[in-house]
Amino acid sequence: MSDLWRTYEGRLTLTRVKFTDGYWQLRDGVQARYPAQVYDVVAEAEALTVYAPTRKIEHRGDTLNEPLLTVRCTSPAADIISVSVSHFLGARPRQPQFRLNTDPSVQVRTQVDDNQATITSGALTARFSRAERWTLEFLAGSSVLTASANKAMALITKSGEYYIREQLSLEIGEFVYGLGERFGPLVKNGQVVDIWNADAGTSSEQAYKNVPFYLTNRGYGVFVNHPGLVSFEVGSEAVSRAQFSVAGQTLEYLVIYGPTPAEILCKYTGLTGRPALPPPWSFGLWLSTSFTTSYDEPTVTEFIDGMASRDLPLSVFHFDCFWMREFQWCDLTWDNRTFPDPAGMLSRLKDKGLRICVWINPYIAQRSPLFAEAARGGYLLRKPDGEVWQTDQWQAGMGIVDFTNPDAREWYTGKLRALLDLGVDCFKTDFGERIPTDVVWSDGADPERMHNFYSYLYNQSVFELLRSYRGEQEAVVFARSATAGGQRFPVHWGGDCESTFVSMAESLRGGLSLAMSGFGFWSHDIGGFEGRPDPAVFKRWIPFGLLCTHSRLHGSDSYRVPWLFDEESVEVLSRFTRLKAQLMPYLYGQAVVAARDGMPVLRPMMAEFPDDPACAHLDRQYMLGDRLLVAPVFTSSGETSYYIPAGTWTHLQTGATVRGPAWVDDVCDFQTVPVFVRPGSVLPVGSRDDRPDYLYADDITLRAYEFPDGGGATVTVPGLTGEVAAAFEVARDGRTLTATRLRGATPWRLLVMGLPAVSAVSGGAPVSSPNGTGISVSADTGRCSIEM
Repeated sequence: MSDLWRTYEGRLTLTRVKFTDGYWQLRDGVQARYPAQVYDVVAEAEALTVYAPTRKIEHRGDTLNEPLLTVRCTSPAADIISVSVSHFLGARPRQPQFRLNTDPSVQVRTQVDDNQATITSGALTARFSRAERWTLEFLAGSSVLTASANKAMALITKSGEYYIREQLSLEIGEFVYGLGERFGPLVKNGQVVDIWNADAGTSSEQAYKNVPFYLTNRGYGVFVNHPGLVSFEVGSEAVSRAQFSVAGQTLEYLVIYGPTPAEILCKYTGLTGRPALPPPWSFGLWLSTSFTTSYDEPTVTEFIDGMASRDLPLSVFHFDCFWMREFQWCDLTWDNRTFPDPAGMLSRLKDKGLRICVWINPYIAQRSPLFAEAARGGYLLRKPDGEVWQTDQWQAGMGIVDFTNPDAREWYTGKLRALLDLGVDCFKTDFGERIPTDVVWSDGADPERMHNFYSYLYNQSVFELLRSYRGEQEAVVFARSATAGGQRFPVHWGGDCESTFVSMAESLRGGLSLAMSGFGFWSHDIGGFEGRPDPAVFKRWIPFGLLCTHSRLHGSDSYRVPWLFDEESVEVLSRFTRLKAQLMPYLYGQAVVAARDGMPVLRPMMAEFPDDPACAHLDRQYMLGDRLLVAPVFTSSGETSYYIPAGTWTHLQTGATVRGPAWVDDVCDFQTVPVFVRPGSVLPVGSRDDRPDYLYADDITLRAYEFPDGGGATVTVPGLTGEVAAAFEVARDGRTLTATRLRGATPWRLLVMGLPAVSAVSGGAPVSSPNGTGISVSADTGRCSIEM
């Protein structure tokens, strides 16, 4: 056992290992062997294999008593090259493996001569130098993106354990993003990141969702294909390199060429899985009982009726842990002392137009009747001696469902199916991070590799049950833990944050980092989870929460209904819940893009403006889709500052314009937030503000913002299952702006923002917008024009 691990309360947890002592020396007990030359090359139709001894071969005697590294390059898809670095090859393949999508039709080209050996996939080439010093470069055309230079790739031994390490060069001004949901700075340069899921809140270096993938602003991404612990040193142990290492004899990583962040994420999610499209109703407001608060059906009904009486649209009601009896989580049975008639209660709630979510986790408490049943069936994780693995952490004597066992999956999802039969619509799949390593899995999986991957199997099992029961477009979970590929099973929320402005900001950083790891849909607890937020914190958090894909009011030991804070909280919640509903034609259209192409709906500014250096570090604002810029306010006073990229941007609420590039100092009341529409946008806005799921194309308004002369755009409006329900073409020629209906949508209207008057209109009658921010034309034909 290496010093990478230490035993703690019956489980193995990691301690950090660094290999070097400064630039020149290795740490005590560390030995490193580096590829010294390309000694031999085998070029095949689909692969290039390089044999690299760890010392220069001058004569035959040099081939003895030294390792030979095997470096094999293949391509699973165009513009992606896999590099597998191996020492000993005799071990059996370890499970689990990430489920990767490969393209069998991909074409690669290999070339070998006296100077170099190359493999090319699409626009990406891996080039090995056959000169004196070892170099592996990755090129787009003739430009080097990154390289594994001298003493970068390494076979390392420490205390009798083997590791494979790689270091890829970082250029001046190159910034690294991703590596899962991380709550520190958005740019990962200078950080040490261990890919190891932990239940640690949002205020530390640990994370619930660890993903061994990063991308940089130089046009490429790197995915380390190892589901267990991967240790990253991002410009830290070696400040000019991004380093990653795994324990064992083989390391595989894939370099993905973009060149844009959107293209990198598209190709990465094509490899690891695109997110499913969540149902439209899930984009509405979710209200929770909160965690340890006291509640029963009268309490729940009081909250729901209180929302209705205050005209606050509500889509989903969530029952947190104590819908089940204490000490018995998860028995997946309603506590009959508190809920004597669960079927009747759920029916009464659904008659109010609500969807129902209940909290679950994959742990079975010893007192739960399901514990003995699961133990008898072999459905629980076991220790090497064959006994059920148990702990008192979280639930007394709990065991963990072994999702590598197909019978256990069927047993567990069968219990959930009974809840669906009762009227439950979806599940909050909490936990899944505290997975021990001193265990034996049913399918013989490697415990270290299963620690992170457990979250994938857990959420996959629940999500696929919902998909088979509810239908392809109706499945949604509210998940906390994840790893690479987990984006397939939306939606994910940010975990347990404190109820402070500081924690609000760290939650946003986590969401932005997760977006750069390929996750398309994300949420967080409005107002924070721990403690009771100050009313100002709560009111500032509301627009941030509603201007995300998914929005939930949830706390720990205090309720989150707005009237318990102040009456203005009710007004703020109403304003932004209704604004989100009106934006659903746009938001759901962006959701369709995320499911189709892998570009997250909420994304850092850098992802949308990679060529603007001012956007590189921005982590207090974001793009919501490709048209809306959102800058949450993190102060009670409303004082804030944000960055506007080039062009004339229009405030969505007020119609005011700001010309960028510019830093803006602003003061906002609680009813407004900096949310700006990108110039040249045609924003589809819906006719309803009382629910998220309606026929978006009915009576749609196309809002045109700062549309340039000669500009043109095709705007699609989705239906409730993601199909195109309506489509329009908008073009400007000189002073004439014309909108043409291509399909669907009667009636519809065109609203030109910032236009005080018109000189001529065809195809409809002009009407000034209510707040004087533009001229609207209700089209009575398939085309209308405004002469400005």
